[in-house]
Amino acid sequence: MATLQSLAFSPALSHTSHHPRSLLGIASRIVHQSAGSSFNGQRLCLSRSRFTTNIKNQKMSRLCIMMVQPKIQFIQGTDEQTIPDVKLTKSRDGTNGMAIFRFDQPSVFDSSGEVGDITGFYMIDEEGVLTSVDVNAKFVNGKPAGIEAKYIMRTPRDWDRFMRFMERYANSNGLQFVKS
Repeated sequence: MATLQSLAFSPALSHTSHHPRSLLGIASRIVHQSAGSSFNGQRLCLSRSRFTTNIKNQKMSRLCIMMVQPKIQFIQGTDEQTIPDVKLTKSRDGTNGMAIFRFDQPSVFDSSGEVGDITGFYMIDEEGVLTSVDVNAKFVNGKPAGIEAKYIMRTPRDWDRFMRFMERYANSNGLQFVKS
């Protein structure tokens, strides 16, 4: 079992590195999706001359890519500010696994009355959204104290996608991997 622990709260990242192959594939999808959303990422504009060679006397166009900062939500559109404790398990043959997120005093309890009910567990990054409906609240003396959310990965591809999200989320929030 492994755990991600918070080292410190870090400010939002101003630059995120990407592999060139991912830039072209997500450009139109992210810009299109963000048109009607509460997008709060960063815009990255690259000159087209980086992708083509021998352009003579052509007007330079720009490729704009929206970069989404990784975030977790329980209510769509409302980011969770509390950093979770994450435990990972993986089967011996590596075909499936589970991530258990534990949030102590999550900020969703502060805003759930105004914004709405908890509808699921959403992990959002530049590749898209990972979702789970396996969310349980913990109450102490009738007051909400914590949330536990489970995300199940049924294939090696699901595991790899989850790990890419967690790497981005960890870098964005000052977390580190601790093997137990």
